[in-house]
Amino acid sequence: MNLEHINAQEAHNLKSGYSQAVAVSGVERTVYVSGQIPVRQDGTVPDSFTEQAEQAWANIEAQLKAAGMDLGNIVRHTTYLSDRRYRAENSEVRRRVLGEFQPALTVIIAGIFDEAWLLEIEAIAVA
Repeated sequence: MNLEHINAQEAHNLKSGYSQAVAVSGVERTVYVSGQIPVRQDGTVPDSFTEQAEQAWANIEAQLKAAGMDLGNIVRHTTYLSDRRYRAENSEVRRRVLGEFQPALTVIIAGIFDEAWLLEIEAIAVA
């Protein structure tokens, strides 16, 4: 699998820690991870946004592991935030979880299914 991170000079580039586009070639398998919620295996929901974001990413990582992949296989993810006030914390957690890896992303401010959840994250991964 080859990933090409694309950031066109003719378009905006906010230097926000993600790729504007990702071209993928040599793919044998694609996994679409449904929106992962901030719920622990025991059914509890963490209190803070940071803990919820970490839990949602841990749930994505678990789904990818079950599919024989890891976070490095993500080519695109979408984060749904319950409130725009979580933007900075969301970016911090994403950068900590993904490190220098920068898949394409979209962040949407939306009503979340359960009011206790402050975010939901879905992903597309390839291998």
